[in-house]
Amino acid sequence: MDLTTYVSNLGREFATLAEAGGDESRALVERLTGSLESAIRMTLLDALSAAADEITREIAPGSVELRLRGRDPDFVVSTPPAEPAAEPAAAEGVPVISEDGPAARINVRLPEQLKAAVEEAAAKEGRSVNAWLVRAAAAALQRTGGEQRPEPPDRSARTKQRFTGWVR
Repeated sequence: MDLTTYVSNLGREFATLAEAGGDESRALVERLTGSLESAIRMTLLDALSAAADEITREIAPGSVELRLRGRDPDFVVSTPPAEPAAEPAAAEGVPVISEDGPAARINVRLPEQLKAAVEEAAAKEGRSVNAWLVRAAAAALQRTGGEQRPEPPDRSARTKQRFTGWVR
C-alpha cells in the first residue's frame, strides 16, 4: 500500500491553509513539511496497525498482519484452515449448534485412556483439547438430532434372561 498519495494530499491541505494565513504562515509550513511528512506516515501506520489488530480479533483464528516493505505498509492475511462442511441436522427442527458464542464451564472426568486419546486426536487436528471436545460434542448432537440418549447397559447379559411386559 503506497502512503505517498495520502501524505501528499495532507501536505496540499496544509499548504492551502497556509495560503490563507499569508507569507509568514506559508514559510512556516514549508519549514515543517519534512517533519510533518514523517509524523503523518507514522500516524497512518499506527491507524493501519490498530485496524489490523481489530480485524484479527474479529476473524480469529485467522489474522491480519501489517508489515513494512521499505516505507510502505503491506497487509498479510492468514485464513484459518478450512474445516469440513458440517453435516446437516438429522431431524427437522433440530437447530445447528454453533461452536462459538457464550461459553459455559463444566468439569468432565475421563478415563485416562480416553483422555490420552482425546489429547492425541486434538493434537493431530492442531486444536486444543477444549476446542476438539466442543467440536466433537456439537457434531455428535447434530448427527443424532439431539434427541437420542445412549441406551443403558444391557443387564440381561449378566443373567441371560430378559423380562418384558406387566407384572401383577
